[in-house]
Amino acid sequence: MNTLSYKTVSANKATANKEWVVVDAAGQPLGRMASKVAKILRGKHKTNYTPHADCGDNVIVLNAEKVELSGNKWDDKTYIWHTGYPGGQKSMTAAELMKKDNLKVVQKAVKGMLPKNRLGSAILKNLHVYVGTEHKHEAQQPKVINLNEFK
Repeated sequence: MNTLSYKTVSANKATANKEWVVVDAAGQPLGRMASKVAKILRGKHKTNYTPHADCGDNVIVLNAEKVELSGNKWDDKTYIWHTGYPGGQKSMTAAELMKKDNLKVVQKAVKGMLPKNRLGSAILKNLHVYVGTEHKHEAQQPKVINLNEFK
């Protein structure tokens, strides 16, 4: 009996084809940019996507200080955390966080769109966010992706 055998290939850390990608965040809405970056980090755009493995690409985000928020979100969007002490709830608006640390706004947006487990923590290490257009990953020969054309 001559039948075709189709086997589902499951990617793992050893067989994943990881690449380096550069994304320019200048003029991009924060949420839309973060969701596309999270998709690239997770590897959902690849044909060998495996939910339980880190098979996504390494992403370099440039111009993090030029990301945009629509409406009054610079003043209305709040980041809340708790110190662990009684009465230790603290908050900060997006504008205050941007003034304190330009990179945190982009990092927090992408982190919120990744799984909340060990895999999500491992995937987040593949994100590199920079202010301006200079980065230290030229040796990896990253390719530039236009987020407006990325689905």
